[in-house]
Amino acid sequence: MSQRTVAILVFDDVEVLDFAGPYEVFNVAGELGEGSPFSVFSVGVTSAPAVGRGGFTVQPTYSIDDAPPSDVLVVPGGAGTRPLLKDGRLIAWLRERGAEVEVLLSVCTGALLLGAAGLLERKSATTHHDAFDELAALSPTTHVVRGQRFVRSDERTVTSAGVSAGVDASLYVVQELTGAETRERTVAEMEWMWQS
Repeated sequence: MSQRTVAILVFDDVEVLDFAGPYEVFNVAGELGEGSPFSVFSVGVTSAPAVGRGGFTVQPTYSIDDAPPSDVLVVPGGAGTRPLLKDGRLIAWLRERGAEVEVLLSVCTGALLLGAAGLLERKSATTHHDAFDELAALSPTTHVVRGQRFVRSDERTVTSAGVSAGVDASLYVVQELTGAETRERTVAEMEWMWQS
């Protein structure tokens, strides 16, 4: 099994668990899975440290200007997604990278960024329960799914509901890409209650 790279976007006012939950899942799966199936790095909108909710600070490994291609791209949510909806440079980067990756995963209001980039057109998707109407307005052809932890939007795209749902969606992606055994090892190490 070849190693897949996982890029996780980070930005000011990111929701901490939206970022850190998937980071932990893919990192642990990379350590415990046969052949170290995942290598994880962060990508900032700029190269400056990103200050998330509550002062949680991340120094991105790369910026969107110099990030290498990845196999999986995770787009977290949080209050910081709203100003980014107007960032044409980031939206163009998401549109380009989203079309190239094996798996595109949004967490919480990260789905708004995917919607703004046109990546959810004529697809089913979910987001944080407070943002259902925002997603519908940003991407009118998207069927917004309510009350589901995560949605397989198409063969490449997975969207999750709010915050902790990103862990479940990430575990789902781990299982899809590497099998149930790696997922089970990851769940056991994290002591996470698996939600299917």
